[in-house]
Amino acid sequence: MAILTLGVNHTTAPVSIRERLAFPAEHLQSALRNLIGLPQVGEAAILSTCNRTEVYCELDGRDQRPIVDWMRDQRQFDGQDISQYLYSHFDAGTIRHMFRVACGLDSMILGEPQILGQMKTAYQAARDAGTAGKILTKLFHRTFAAAKKVRTDTAIGCSPVSVAFAAIRLAQRIFDDLGDLTAILIGAGETIELTARHLSENRIGHMIIANRTFDRAHTLANQFGAFAISLEELPKHLAKADIIVTSTGSPLPILGKGSFESALRSRRHKPMFIVDLAVPRDIEPEVEQLQDVYLYTVDDLRHTVEENLKTRQEAALQAEEIIDLEVEHFLAWLRAQAATETIRDVRSQAERHRDVALQRALRQLRRGKSAEDTLRWLADTLTNKIIHAPSSQIWQAGVNERADIVAAARELFQLKDPDT
Repeated sequence: MAILTLGVNHTTAPVSIRERLAFPAEHLQSALRNLIGLPQVGEAAILSTCNRTEVYCELDGRDQRPIVDWMRDQRQFDGQDISQYLYSHFDAGTIRHMFRVACGLDSMILGEPQILGQMKTAYQAARDAGTAGKILTKLFHRTFAAAKKVRTDTAIGCSPVSVAFAAIRLAQRIFDDLGDLTAILIGAGETIELTARHLSENRIGHMIIANRTFDRAHTLANQFGAFAISLEELPKHLAKADIIVTSTGSPLPILGKGSFESALRSRRHKPMFIVDLAVPRDIEPEVEQLQDVYLYTVDDLRHTVEENLKTRQEAALQAEEIIDLEVEHFLAWLRAQAATETIRDVRSQAERHRDVALQRALRQLRRGKSAEDTLRWLADTLTNKIIHAPSSQIWQAGVNERADIVAAARELFQLKDPDT
């Protein structure tokens, strides 16, 4: 049996393909049960995020075509060839890939921590569906342990490497507690979505999302329990904002100095933290002249992000070394599984010999035989029973000039070299 990874991510497929290959959470368990219905598949799990969809499975052989066909049919590609977007890994490659994914080394944002939680969700879904057996359970547990070790022993996640994350970290330095604050996010693109996620994770008190298209603002706001408004409504809400992050595609500024002067009067000059991530800028530069306003642009944050990215790249090299070691540990465990059944059979055979000899010894005691004689008989009988088969096989190996078997026996029974 092989361990296969088959999937797509942000480097191999455009978003139009990734969104079609994604498995909705409510369909995941039925998809998993369907997958292990294939005769080639033993165990299975599916990781599905906005940037990747990956199938992990124990596969009879190394022919991945049945899994490709299954994925195409499940996501209704109607005979379309999706193989050009897919990558695959087997065995050690799968182990290394899962470790790297969990550590954020394969993410769009190097070292991002969200993927580890998403992998834990994928594992729990497989457990709930009954499709994660001994091998995948062990692999996921080792994956989580490797990710924890990398997070603990390196600086892979210590510094923000997106302007959205850097903006929120900066806000946390200015305000002690985000829980009592209100943030207004202007725009509804990827940067604003990422900012909303970071604010939500850091328990912002209230969040308002403003966009030129109200429906888009409403859709994004629903994801994070925020309130949606249109850009036309923005002046009415501006005074509520302790934090403003803006990133639109407007060719001209959408907020000027006058709007903020009015808002500050209403706020009784309570400070406002503003991050303008748009190019061209959404906020008139003159706003920076106002007291009680902390205005930062994308250029202000870019240097911080570049320095932090360098730190993460250095940490990633350390992480790869940790992963190399963890992969070897798991491969050693995997190799040992081949011997597990043999060990179990050897032990069962020895226990059967023990039980038979013990019953005979007890009968001898009941008939009046002395305890000392019975113990001697029991020890001799057990010794003869247990070593008879291996002794016979070693003797036969000598007759057949199978020096390798004889040498293996000496190693197995930890016997000294006869020449010493």
